[in-house]
Amino acid sequence: MNNFPNGFMWGAATAAYQIEGGWDADDKGLSNWDVFTEQPGTIFQGHTGKSGPDHYTHWASDVDIMRDLNLMAYRLSMSWARFMPQGVGEVSERGARLYDKLFGKLQDSGIAPLVTLFHWDYPQALQELGGWLHPDSPKWFADYAYQAAKRYGDRVEHWITLNEPGIFIILGYLDGHHAPGWKLGKSDFFQVLKNVCLGHGLAVDAIRSAAPRPVKVSFAPHCVISIPKSEDSEADVAAAHEATFGSWCNMRGPWQQRFFCDPVLLGQWPEDGEKAYSGRVISVTQDELKTMSPKVDFLGLNFYSAEVVTADEDGKPVIVSDAVGMPRTLFDWAIRPEGLYWTVRLHAERYNLPIIITENGLSNMDWISVDGKCHDPQRIDFLTRYLQQLNRAIGDGYRVDGYMHWSLMDNFEWTQGYKHRFGLIHIDYETHKRTVKDSGYWYREVIRSNGGSLFA
Repeated sequence: MNNFPNGFMWGAATAAYQIEGGWDADDKGLSNWDVFTEQPGTIFQGHTGKSGPDHYTHWASDVDIMRDLNLMAYRLSMSWARFMPQGVGEVSERGARLYDKLFGKLQDSGIAPLVTLFHWDYPQALQELGGWLHPDSPKWFADYAYQAAKRYGDRVEHWITLNEPGIFIILGYLDGHHAPGWKLGKSDFFQVLKNVCLGHGLAVDAIRSAAPRPVKVSFAPHCVISIPKSEDSEADVAAAHEATFGSWCNMRGPWQQRFFCDPVLLGQWPEDGEKAYSGRVISVTQDELKTMSPKVDFLGLNFYSAEVVTADEDGKPVIVSDAVGMPRTLFDWAIRPEGLYWTVRLHAERYNLPIIITENGLSNMDWISVDGKCHDPQRIDFLTRYLQQLNRAIGDGYRVDGYMHWSLMDNFEWTQGYKHRFGLIHIDYETHKRTVKDSGYWYREVIRSNGGSLFA
């Protein structure tokens, strides 16, 4: 049975550093990723995002492709350093013009923009002052949010403050694998988390005060979840909840879902998990928690994979090993479609918010075939299975307002460079030629039928 409601928002997603190129065009300032990718050994085969798909040049034809694919929504991020080259102070009129043109054409094409303000590319001028570790970083971010909403709030209804704070904090500031490449101590990790959460809260208020019309605001955490081995076992279901939202730091370490969701969605600092992980608790006042947690309008969820748990004799979660030969993506992530059902269910039950799937997709090996087309049957099969599970969640009464496929086009996949292809559109990185993949045409029919073709 097709449970997708009328008005369900079908779309696709990208991020500025991964697709824009134009890294020094129109007065754009350096970002931390511009600098990080120049360090030897950080990125696969020395790739950078300096050109990539060159959306900076091809934005208009890219919107034409979106329209041809029936997209109802396009989730994108703004480059903070393009909009405000120094991160604070004056807005660059030349840099802002890209988004003026892009949002205007999206509006004319009937495609709703969902704008993410921070998708990991941080102004280098502010990074050199301490980045998210600096005590003024929440205010810097709020000022940027205010200026963006003031300028574009008439054309942008949906705003997302932060993309996957857990990823950029852990990989960027704790492990050093992503920009800025820092390896801070555990207490500093929580100080960065505190500043990021404060920045989110201040940005939510700034967006609402600056936008000239009512807007919807949220953030998009990564989903590190567990699913029950047996859905018929109450103990296994409880174990999945505990493994996802408990303070089991021996299992998850810093990758605790609560660390990144509870402060901004519940106004609760996860002191038990922090103490278990770092051995101490930093100071977070009730006023600060209130600042972190203004009510949001929906919850964006980025979901790719999940682990399976079962309850031991004491009811505690135990990870179940993957079956031998289990299908996996090119990123070596287990393919578990039911995880999309459970990520909706677990977050809806805990946070009681409407949900938009802001990222979900398949890293695959795609190339142009001898017939000049790009055939990607694995992605079609992957999406069929995952979207059927999303349909199941809606059928069970959980409110899901939209689905943004990751990604609209092949792009720069951070430290993996251009090794992975997630897109509905194939990109030739030498010529910048766009070729819609079979999955793109398949997705067009899914949208046209509002999900009905998934059950044909």
